[in-house]
Amino acid sequence: MSRVVHFELTADKPERAVRFYEEAFGWKIEPWEGDVPYWLCTTGDSDNPGIDGAIMKREQGTQNNFSISTDNIAQSIEKIKKAGGTILSDVITIPTIGYSVYFKDTEDNLLNLFKWDCDAE
Repeated sequence: MSRVVHFELTADKPERAVRFYEEAFGWKIEPWEGDVPYWLCTTGDSDNPGIDGAIMKREQGTQNNFSISTDNIAQSIEKIKKAGGTILSDVITIPTIGYSVYFKDTEDNLLNLFKWDCDAE
């Protein structure tokens, strides 16, 4: 069974959103050291239920989304298509993190399929 493992909040002004979530909810938010502006959000103690996520710049067509984990990205892509979903991107490699592909479900919700792999290059 696949679980929701990450969320992405989009913002017109990500720095403003960072301040909001730090002040309103006490989240710990730090810039990601990758190629794109992206702020990682720790939403609470890992001993408690919940997920962590990120804040990113809102671009045309982007919206808030959730990442769903998979052990086999190719197999999950086929299942998404068979169930009526639409694949929106090629598989994206995130070095030392894993692989990602964006898709929409049958209700036009944007989601992300994610496979952890610290050896990803």
